[in-house]
Amino acid sequence: MSRVVIGMDPHKRTATIEIMASDETVAGRGRYTTDAAGYRSMLAEARRWPERMWAIEGCQGIGRHIANRLLADGEQVVDVPPKLSARTRVFATGQGRKTDVTDAHSVALAATRMQGLRPVVDDAQLAVLRILADRRRSLGEDHTRMVCQLHQLLLELLPGGAKKDLSAAQARRLLAGVRPKDVAAKTRKRVAWELVVDLERLYRRKKEANKELIALVKATGTGLLDLHGIGPSGAARLLVEAGDITASPPRATSRPGPGPPPSTPPPATTSGTGSPAAGTARSTRHCT
Repeated sequence: MSRVVIGMDPHKRTATIEIMASDETVAGRGRYTTDAAGYRSMLAEARRWPERMWAIEGCQGIGRHIANRLLADGEQVVDVPPKLSARTRVFATGQGRKTDVTDAHSVALAATRMQGLRPVVDDAQLAVLRILADRRRSLGEDHTRMVCQLHQLLLELLPGGAKKDLSAAQARRLLAGVRPKDVAAKTRKRVAWELVVDLERLYRRKKEANKELIALVKATGTGLLDLHGIGPSGAARLLVEAGDITASPPRATSRPGPGPPPSTPPPATTSGTGSPAAGTARSTRHCT
């Protein structure tokens, strides 16, 4: 048999796969857990086909963890964007109903028909950038949440509250002039002080994170930081999402199939671990 495509619908604890030949014949399918035993069973099943390529939906999100494991084992992996697999699912089945089985089928079908899908590579530098960019984004979200809480408390402590662009130092000066009279007001002031202290600590962590990101982004040789409006976090995110644009594959194009697409995916069967391959409608969006 010629090379097969192994389409995968990944989740945190399970992965549903469908093995499809070049003529779109389904050669196998199954649902496996993502723990060590389930992963070994899945890999053993896939190795029955020496010429194989893994197509995983959402390698920039929920599929990243299992794509990295496959790369470490020397497997070839391509990324199928969720929007592409969603369109394929609608055209192949006539409706957009989501299950794990239909998702794996649409991913395999998209990878079989499309050329130029982006290969997933094991780039340690980009992996570090991704980790630090995610961390920097989390710090920014924490900052927004804390400032919103502080504004709410100051509005209850001061007539009219504080100005929109509020720093920790400005909040500290405002709180110094507050003289609460009842227990509720005293509690508001105490919690506001705690938020100010947390914000000051957060500012230091954001400054350190920006410094580390700037050094790493500059080490890539990119000129993104010279562009107006792009900071270290944005530049790192662009590098992580785009990858090496000098080595980008050609734009994905479809090739004519040997016949009309199947109206429905093959029925679900039990997996190699003995569990039924019933689908769910869980999202493949990455966790935050």
